[in-house]
Amino acid sequence: MDYLKAFVVGGLICAFVQIFIDKTKLMPGRIMVSLVVIGSILGALGVYEPFIEFAGCGASVPLLGFGNTLFKGVKEAVDEQGIIGIFSGGFKASAIGISCALVFGYLGSLFFDAKMKS
Repeated sequence: MDYLKAFVVGGLICAFVQIFIDKTKLMPGRIMVSLVVIGSILGALGVYEPFIEFAGCGASVPLLGFGNTLFKGVKEAVDEQGIIGIFSGGFKASAIGISCALVFGYLGSLFFDAKMKS
């Protein structure tokens, strides 16, 4: 049942964002940044953690979850280091995800040829 909840919630998030990309004139990059910011705000309001407990990876994997992870990292670092934690907390909390994205993106570029959309 956990897999089904994660699949449905993650799918709904992705479908909503895809519809938003298709129906607005906003650039996809701006929409993606907005998702990270919204995830941070929802994390700060205490709304996103219960959502993650309900949906599991369906809520933690999309960009909303990345924003929540950044917020949690900054919050923990500020509690430990003070104001300097604002600059280091997000990097520390998201380092593994960003590193994996870079490594797998590079590996993907070795095996596949990029093509421009026409």
